[in-house]
Amino acid sequence: MKLLVFAAVAALPLCAQYSAKREGAVVRLEDASHQTTLAVAPAIGNFAFELKVKGHQVLRFPYASLEEFRKTPGLNGLPFLGPWANRLDELAFYANGKRYAFDMTLGNIRPGNAIHGFLSSTPDWTVIEAKADGKSAWVTSRLEFYRQPAWMAQFPFAHSIDMTYRLADGVLEVATTIRNMSAEPMPVAIGFHPYFQLTDSKREDWTVGVGAKTQWLLSPEKLPTGETRPIEKLFSNAQNIALKDHDLDDVFGDLVRDPAGRATMWVKGKAQKLEVIFGPNYRAAVIYSPSPAAGPANPTPQQVRNFICFEPMAGITNALNMAHKGTYKELQSIAAGGTWSESFWVHPSGF
Repeated sequence: MKLLVFAAVAALPLCAQYSAKREGAVVRLEDASHQTTLAVAPAIGNFAFELKVKGHQVLRFPYASLEEFRKTPGLNGLPFLGPWANRLDELAFYANGKRYAFDMTLGNIRPGNAIHGFLSSTPDWTVIEAKADGKSAWVTSRLEFYRQPAWMAQFPFAHSIDMTYRLADGVLEVATTIRNMSAEPMPVAIGFHPYFQLTDSKREDWTVGVGAKTQWLLSPEKLPTGETRPIEKLFSNAQNIALKDHDLDDVFGDLVRDPAGRATMWVKGKAQKLEVIFGPNYRAAVIYSPSPAAGPANPTPQQVRNFICFEPMAGITNALNMAHKGTYKELQSIAAGGTWSESFWVHPSGF
């Protein structure tokens, strides 16, 4: 009898730790052992809008549904910024010693400071694969930039972008590979603008750690002036920052690296903690967490300022144009026919 019972139990299918499912316009990844799920919308800029750990949503997404978000879109969740991130100091950019002026009649660039490029909500990502195995669950999508004439008119470097979201051992990895199909070197100034939140406490109770040595001083227009100062001039202890004491929208460089070349930023509440780990090719970090006191008296759910953004950036704000002027030395580029790859990771704990 015992042998028969054992045989019957052994015949039952084992519950897989990892899964990847397509649910209409959404791809959902799950790490069952760590009770972690990720939801990605490839047709809305390929952005992740849900990262749940044991039922706690750690990405800010103050909407009841994707349909509601489509009606009043904004930067929430985990958006990709390209072909440049953050602001430029003119309606043009420089590459390889040449000035490329934007055609504002095309309507795909914001007037003023041309902030965040024009890819954050594009529907043109294609899912290449969504799979799971015994080690992880992942979805890879591709954006063929070179196919869009209106994009090439503004940023005339033919390229494609592959992005992979991967859940493994309770950690989210976001990996990006850019292939330069142009005949000239292509500058790299992309970034991500993830909005993080904790659910066991409010912003006024959070502490923060910043793995950087320098802060770039900014003009009133939030553009780097070219001057830097030690991070200690802003934070007395960059590994124990009381967030309630700061209204942050700042650019940091000279990141503190571990032996693998990775830099870590973190936020902690009562018990919950999120670490955001930057790979070596993310050379700068923007940290955005505006003070609730500076917001509206009666904010809507979309206006509530209970979040912090640790933004992995290939270069500082205005890197393209500052490199041309000689005031920024770390601008990366991809040789003709070459590739650029990097990852960042989100590691939750204490949930």
